[in-house]
This record gives sequence, structure tokens and C-alpha cells, in this order.
Amino acid sequence: MSGIITRLVYQKRNKNRVSIFIDDNYAFSLSEILASSLQLGQSLNDDEIAHLRALDHRQSAMDKALRLLARRPRSRYEIDNALKQAGYADEIRESVIARLFEMDYLDDLEFARWWVDNRSEFNPRSIRALRQELYQKGVSDAVISETLAPLNDESLAIAAGRQRAYRWQHLSRTAFDKKMFERLQRRGFSYSSARFAVDYLWEQLHQDADTEKDGNFD
Repeated sequence: MSGIITRLVYQKRNKNRVSIFIDDNYAFSLSEILASSLQLGQSLNDDEIAHLRALDHRQSAMDKALRLLARRPRSRYEIDNALKQAGYADEIRESVIARLFEMDYLDDLEFARWWVDNRSEFNPRSIRALRQELYQKGVSDAVISETLAPLNDESLAIAAGRQRAYRWQHLSRTAFDKKMFERLQRRGFSYSSARFAVDYLWEQLHQDADTEKDGNFD
């Protein structure tokens, strides 16, 4: 494959990649960044070509990882698994992940905190459910325990129930309890935590309603 570079052509389907022609024959392609270091008439031997292709493969893996991280934070396991599924070798994955840690783009503790904060704001779940989710993301037991330490199930259950409480405030107590218990148990809360939240939310709803009545003098 060694020889002289005779053409450098941007690919039609991917303008970020350049086709390399050696002795007028297509040889391989590179990212635009790597191809920018080459010149027409430049001689390449087999070792140089192998090195360029290895760099390109690593850059491809890095680009994929960065695209995933641009969508949302990820755990180390998520990035490694995505690259593995894409067919990247162990040494490529290890190199990319090490670089991402150096760049502060990967941090399992920060990821776990983000995950829990996001859940707490938009879709509260029990500590047990959060622990299972983080475990499935490949987060270590130590990091999971540190992240979940400040939380308690009763507060989380109230947050999870409050999202629907006002919608169900006109139900009977029996119907309210049934719907709320089902909702909280689907999110992994124990009976005791769910019972505490259901009682609290019912009392709060009707305390608010009584306050409104007392303040209405018409």
C-alpha cells in the first residue's frame, strides 16, 4: 500500500472525511483533521499508513463518545459499553475513556448526582429504585452510597405523590389512597413510606382547601 499521495478528496456522503489516493488508487480515508496533515506528492510507507489509520480509529471512537456526552452526562460504563457495541477494541476504549477523564468529561460521582437530581425533579423514585438504576449504569457501590446518603424515602415519596395529588384532590379518601399507593409502589416505595406520603398529601390538600374556605367572606 506504500507509495505517493496523488489525490485528497472530500467524501460526498461525509464532508468531514477525506479519501486518500496512493499512486492514483483509493487507499483509505481519514478524518478531515488528520488528512489536513497530508500533502499531495507525500510518500507514505506501510507503518505510517497503519499509524494514521490507528489515529483515525481512535478519533472516531472519541467523536462517538463526545456525541453521547453532548446529549446527557454518562457513566464510565455507559461510554465503554457503547464503544464496545460499536466494535472498538479494548485498547481504543481504554485510551478514549482515560482522555475523557483527563478532560473532566467523565466522572461517575458527578454523573450519579446528576441522575438523582434529574429523577428527583422530573420523576421521583425510591432510594431502592435509584440504587438499582445507578447499578445498571455501572456506578460503583461506594459512589451510589455516597450519592444516596442525603436522601430519605419519605421526602421522595411526597415529591412523587405531589405531582398527581392536586389532580386527585376531589376523589374520595378511599379512591385517593388507592391511586396514590399504586403510583408510589410502582416507583419502588415501601408500604410505610407510601403510607406516610399519602397521609401527608391528603392532609395538606384538605388543609389548603379549608384555609381557602376560611378566607372567603363572600
